[in-house]
Amino acid sequence: MQKALMLLAGWLLSATMAHADDNKAQCDLGKGSYMTATVVKGPKFTSGKFLKGVELSHTHLKVKPDGSNDIYDVAIDNVFAQGYEKNSKKVPESLAQIRTGDKLALCGQLYDDGSKGIHWVHTNCGATPTPQKPNGFIKIIESDGSSDNFENVTTYCDLWGKQRKR
Repeated sequence: MQKALMLLAGWLLSATMAHADDNKAQCDLGKGSYMTATVVKGPKFTSGKFLKGVELSHTHLKVKPDGSNDIYDVAIDNVFAQGYEKNSKKVPESLAQIRTGDKLALCGQLYDDGSKGIHWVHTNCGATPTPQKPNGFIKIIESDGSSDNFENVTTYCDLWGKQRKR
């Protein structure tokens, strides 16, 4: 029994590490900055400006990156979130499921104003990624290491003159 539990634990660890490597490789291809972190506060809705009649609202989280004692802000563009409702004043359904203690994989652009944070954790609508405009993501890392991207919706890409992926 003990040997079986050790084998299961080893399998889960290797599966988790394989998924983490996949996430890092995906982020590298998308030209983003990658981190894994634990949610310490969030999600919180924040209103935004309007572009072509669509509010560019955000959801914010506070996370503690692995291997650090710092707390980072995560600014998440709601228009790219699964379950986003146009001009809604609430956190989109997919982001609302994020809870304190969840482990996240984040790919985006680190804040460049000297504060600790990451944004652009969303699709770049098929444009060639750059470090300033990466093809980012935000994922909850499940216990088996798997994860789903919550910021890959392309419905509103045309707000910025981008061709939507179909």
